Amino acid sequence: MTFTQPAAEPWSPPRGEVEMVQVGPHWDVLRAPAEIGERVLALLGDASGAVIADYGLMYWLIPSGHAEHWGRLQRSIHALGAHGAEVTYVGVPPAHWRGGPRLHWRVPMGPDRYLTDPGRLREALVRAIAAEPAEEATAR
Repeated sequence: MTFTQPAAEPWSPPRGEVEMVQVGPHWDVLRAPAEIGERVLALLGDASGAVIADYGLMYWLIPSGHAEHWGRLQRSIHALGAHGAEVTYVGVPPAHWRGGPRLHWRVPMGPDRYLTDPGRLREALVRAIAAEPAEEATAR
């Protein structure tokens, strides 16, 4: 099954400095710890959309409106969206910031790489969590 990018409000990363972008109008976000996120990236391969990384966290851009349907997979994983009365912002690095550990694009945006299919992302997260070493899971 091929994921078709939904029509989204036009948006592109900032050019100069980090920009705080409100979650919801352009996309929602799925935030996960980097150790799980790296396993998710390996499982998704080329099916991953753009991913922001920042000191041990990864943020997948998903279609706007999908965060409210996620529920809890694990206490360290959060879906951030514009649902409810809560307004959430995410720091977005300039397009050319592609190295860490500070805020950067772990998977840069591109013409064919923007939003991640939320169904595929959920499946990869479930598999990545199941593969989590027992010592990491008990340390949380």
